Amino acid sequence: MVDRDEKLKDARRALRAGRFETALERAKELFGQNAEDGEALYLAAVAARYAKRFDEAERHLADLHGAMPEYGRAWQEQGHLALARGGERAALSSFMRATRFNPALEASWREQARLLEKEGRSAEARTARRHHERLTKLSRELVAVTNHLAEGRLARAEEICRHYLRANPRDVEGMRLLARIGIELGILDDAEFLLESAVAFEPDDIQLRLDYIDALRRRQKFAGALEQAEQLHARDPDSPIFQSRLAIELIQTGDYDRGLEMFDAVLERLPRDPASLTSRGHALKTKGERQEAEESYRKAIAAKPDHGDAWYALANLKTYRFDETEIVALRDQAARADLAFMDRVHLNFALAKALEDEGEYAESFARYDEGNALKRAQVRYSADTMSAELGRQREYCTPELFERHAGSGHPAPDPIFVLGLPRAGSTLLEQILASHSQIDGTLELPNILALAHKLRGRQAGEPRYPSGLHDLSSEQLEKFGEDFIKDTQIHRGRAPFFIDKMPNNFRHIGLIHLILPNAKIIDARRAPMDCCFSGFKQLFAEGQEFTYGLTEIGRYYADYVQLMDHWDDVLPGKALRVQHEDVLDDLEGQTRRMLDYLGLPFEEACLGFHKTNRAVRTASSEQVREPINRKGQGAWKPFEPWLGPLKAALGHLV
Repeated sequence: MVDRDEKLKDARRALRAGRFETALERAKELFGQNAEDGEALYLAAVAARYAKRFDEAERHLADLHGAMPEYGRAWQEQGHLALARGGERAALSSFMRATRFNPALEASWREQARLLEKEGRSAEARTARRHHERLTKLSRELVAVTNHLAEGRLARAEEICRHYLRANPRDVEGMRLLARIGIELGILDDAEFLLESAVAFEPDDIQLRLDYIDALRRRQKFAGALEQAEQLHARDPDSPIFQSRLAIELIQTGDYDRGLEMFDAVLERLPRDPASLTSRGHALKTKGERQEAEESYRKAIAAKPDHGDAWYALANLKTYRFDETEIVALRDQAARADLAFMDRVHLNFALAKALEDEGEYAESFARYDEGNALKRAQVRYSADTMSAELGRQREYCTPELFERHAGSGHPAPDPIFVLGLPRAGSTLLEQILASHSQIDGTLELPNILALAHKLRGRQAGEPRYPSGLHDLSSEQLEKFGEDFIKDTQIHRGRAPFFIDKMPNNFRHIGLIHLILPNAKIIDARRAPMDCCFSGFKQLFAEGQEFTYGLTEIGRYYADYVQLMDHWDDVLPGKALRVQHEDVLDDLEGQTRRMLDYLGLPFEEACLGFHKTNRAVRTASSEQVREPINRKGQGAWKPFEPWLGPLKAALGHLV
C-alpha cells in the first residue's frame, strides 16, 4: 500500500511538472497490478490526453467508467478529452454527467455554461453559471467536503465539515452539508434539526428547503414535507423543480389525482424527462392504472434508453412480458460499459425477469446473481450481525419484561400489524383485510423501525435496545404508543382499524406489545424456498439488504422462524400465523379465521379483494388485482441447480 501511494504521488508530480510520458508510465505500472485501480486509470487518462495520445486516453477512460461508473472526475476528464478532439456536443454531455455525480466540479459547471450558451440554451446556461459562481465563492473546506461526500468518503467529509462549523457555526452551507452526511449515515434526527435551523437563518435558500423536505420525508413527517413543498410551489408555480417536488409529496400522502396533475404540468415543459415519466408511471401503477403506467415507462425508455429504473418498473409489474425487440434492447443497454451503478443493477434484474419468462433459466439466474452481487457489495450486509441482533431480542424480551410492564402502553386497538418476510403473501392478506368496511389499508409504515432505531442510541459498544426496554417507564411506553397512533393518522381513512404492513416489524413484536398492547399481529408466512427465491429475484427500494445473496436470505428466514417461535413462547396467542399456501387452498376459511382473530364480522367483499379500488405500493401491486392463483408456487424449481447455498442456509426448514 505504501509503495502504491508513493507511485501515485510520483505520477502526480510528473503530471504537474509536464512530464506526461513519465506520469503515464507510472500510472500504467499501478493498474498493471490492479486493473480496476481508479486513481491510476484516471491519472493515465489525464496524462495521455496531455501527451495528445487521445485514443489511449479514451481506452483508459473506458476502463475507468467500467470500474467506477459514477466517478464524476472521470466524466469531467471525458469532457476535456472530447473538447481536445473537437467534439463539443459529446463534451457537454460528459460535463453534465460529471456534475450529476459530483456537484463540486467547478470546471464542469464552467464548461457547461459556455457550451450551453453556444447552443442557444440560455436558461440552462444561466443555471450552470450560477452553480459555478456559487462554487467559486464557497470556502475551500466546504468544496472539499462536497467532493468527499460525492465520492463516498463520508468519515473524511464529516471530519472537515465539523471542524469548519466549529469556527463558522452559522454557515448554512456547512450545516446543509453536515445534514447531507447525516442522511447518508442514517442519522436523520440530527439532519432534520440542522436543516430546520439553517432554513431559519436563510429562509430564501432554495437548496436548503429542498434538502429539508427530503429530511422530513425520510423522517416520515409527511405533512411537514408537503407543507414545505406547497410553500416552494407557491413561490413559483411554473417551476418544474417545484412542481415535481410537490407531486412527490402529494403522492406520498395519498393525493394521487393532484400529484399526477403536477407531473403532467412538469411534462408539459419537459416532455422527455425520464425521471418524471418514470415517477408518473409509479403513481399510475399504484393507482391500478396499468396501461397508462406502461405507456409512461415506455416513454421514459424512449427518452433515455439506458434508464434502468423504467426498464425494471416494467419488469416489476410481474404480469408484464417483454417482447423479442425489447429483450434485444435490454441486452444492448446492459452490455454498455458507461452505465451508472443503479442503471446497471436495474437492467440486470429486468433482463433476468425477461429471460426467466422465456425459459432461459441459466442466463436468467446469472443476471439475477450479478444484480444482487452489485447491491451486496454496495450495502455490506452482515448475516452474522443480523443474527446477533435478533438473538438480543430473544435474550432481553423475556416473560419477566412483559409481566413487569403489564397494563402499560397506549390502549388503542386500531393497528393491525401484518409482518413476516417480504414476498411472503403479506400484500395479499392486506388486500383481503382492507376490503373490509372497518379496516383501512395504508402502506409499509416505518414508524416502529424508527422508534427502535431511536431507542438503540448511538454510543459505541452495546446498543441500548432492546436491553433498555426494561428501564422504560409506563409513561414513556404510553407516549410511544400515542405518538404512533398520531403520526400514522395521515395514512388512514375513516375506518376504526388500519394495517401497518412493514414486514420487518417481526423483529420488534416485543416493543409493539409494550407500547400498543391491544394491537393485533398477523404473521404472513410462506414456504421457505418460494419465499426466499422470490425475495432474491426482487430488487427492493431499500431496507431489505438480506435479499441480495442466497446464503444471506436463507439465514434471515431461519432467524425469523426462530424469533417467531420465541414470540409464541413469551407472548402466547399474540400473533396469528397465516400460511400463504393455506390461503391459496381455502381463501374463505383463512379469511374468516383472520376476521375472527380481529373480532370483526365476515364480509363477502373480502373474497373479492381483487376488485377493491385502493392504492397498493408494494411489488405485488399487480398480482393482488387478480383473483387468487398459484402462479408463484414452485417458481424456484427451474433454478434448483444454482440454489445449493440457499438450501444449505435454510437447513432443516427445507
